[in-house]
Amino acid sequence: MVASTLPIGKPGRLTGNLVAITAAAMSSALMSVLDISIVNVGLSDIRASFGTPLDQIAWVSTGYAMANITVIPMSGWLQRRFGIRKTLTVAILVFTASSIMCGLAWNLPALVFFRIVQGLGGGAIIPTAQATLFGRFPPHQAGMAGALFALGAITGPLLGPTVGGLLIDNLSWHWMFYVNVPIGLLGAGLAWTFIREEGFEPDQRPIDAVGAVLLGLGMISLQYFLEEGNRDGWLESPLIAFMLAVAVISLITFGVHVLEVDNPIVDLRVFKSRSYLAATALNCLIGTVLFGGSFLYSLYCGAIMHYRALDIGLIFLKASWIQLFLLPIVGRNVGKVDSRYLIFFGLCGVTLSTWLNANLTPAADEHVMIMPIFVRAVALSFCFVPLTVAALSGLSPRDRGSATGLFNATRELGGSIGTAFMSSRLTANAKVHYTYLSEHVDAYGSTAQDQLRTMSGGFNGRVPDAVGAAYGAMSGRLNLQALSMAFSDGFLTLAGIFVISLVIVFFLGKPAANVDTSAAH
Repeated sequence: MVASTLPIGKPGRLTGNLVAITAAAMSSALMSVLDISIVNVGLSDIRASFGTPLDQIAWVSTGYAMANITVIPMSGWLQRRFGIRKTLTVAILVFTASSIMCGLAWNLPALVFFRIVQGLGGGAIIPTAQATLFGRFPPHQAGMAGALFALGAITGPLLGPTVGGLLIDNLSWHWMFYVNVPIGLLGAGLAWTFIREEGFEPDQRPIDAVGAVLLGLGMISLQYFLEEGNRDGWLESPLIAFMLAVAVISLITFGVHVLEVDNPIVDLRVFKSRSYLAATALNCLIGTVLFGGSFLYSLYCGAIMHYRALDIGLIFLKASWIQLFLLPIVGRNVGKVDSRYLIFFGLCGVTLSTWLNANLTPAADEHVMIMPIFVRAVALSFCFVPLTVAALSGLSPRDRGSATGLFNATRELGGSIGTAFMSSRLTANAKVHYTYLSEHVDAYGSTAQDQLRTMSGGFNGRVPDAVGAAYGAMSGRLNLQALSMAFSDGFLTLAGIFVISLVIVFFLGKPAANVDTSAAH
């Protein structure tokens, strides 16, 4: 291991107005996650504005995600080098300034570039805001700190589709980015004014440049593989295969490298803690249902139920509001109940919610559509805070900076894997079900002939070839049924994953009472 004679620094004790610091952390977390869900709602409008081909517009989201997941693991080093106050303030300002430029973007390449810059700021905001709350709240209120951070983080996806729909319907897609400006200026002002770090000494050892390059190259390549693989046929595309090879080689080399230096950009030694390893694995799986499950559900609402974007946003809002009340309650009581029981209960609820999703039908009313998301919202409220406390409770204050960044990165990575996997399986399963249904429909049978005559009668006088139109309508029905069955397969797969995840709970250690999070950066 390479030794360094430069000062390694030490974490400071966070002080300052508790309410103001909490507002800074929560508003910045809200802003960064709100932007993701808002932009997804507006991709069609952006595409129409720039005249962009359908297969290129995804880069508005992909560019952000690649930058975001690259910076998140490095946030611990940024905090050790520059401190919580500077890191959070600068990250918010970078995010805010790039939001303005996104709104002013003159073409798609410019928008993608500014979204990448925005992702760099957003990637630093999330773990730093979390470290800020854990560092400022006293040890016996660690659960409440986690609950408040989760409130800021989950309110964004909760409000994003609705806010995005309203902004687009009444203003334009540019305001999806401009809305960040007042929130960002408020958060940066509060962070710079009120955060104090008593006794903080910066880590003056040189940056692990090799580790940073390997991590960045590996994460960007992996994210590209996950985001673009389904559209390009996965390993059938030479570029996708190449990006996967780069990701695997870079990340394996990175893992070997960081174990050989004394100041790694990300310290993987935190995984020596069995409880942290188990909690991080569960966090990754939760990311799959948060992003992959929401992806499937949103597509189901649009493709099967024919809901508008605003209608889908309102469904999420009506179903998930309960988290705003449950998270503080769970946070306040997390030290009074073994976290493992809360997590186990939450994972059972998530499994139930995905099973309910799998049993939806095109005839479902709004109440039936809301129920799976409501059950998931309740269940995840019992997972977020206890899982964070279980992950960090056995680590030293110095280790928690890297641990927090990695913890957040695994959730994002799980979301990318879940979304890519669900998208791929949805397409493949729909083809399989359509082939099966087609083979078992007798076009000359009495039932099929009765339906064709009815459809043909409806088309008479409206189209030149009523019989051909009837056959087309029949094929459309088969497509819709096959797609509905493919959605059910996807949700059942998620349910199966979470049944297996229940075993991981038994590897979690019992969190120590009054966890010292005062130097969790």
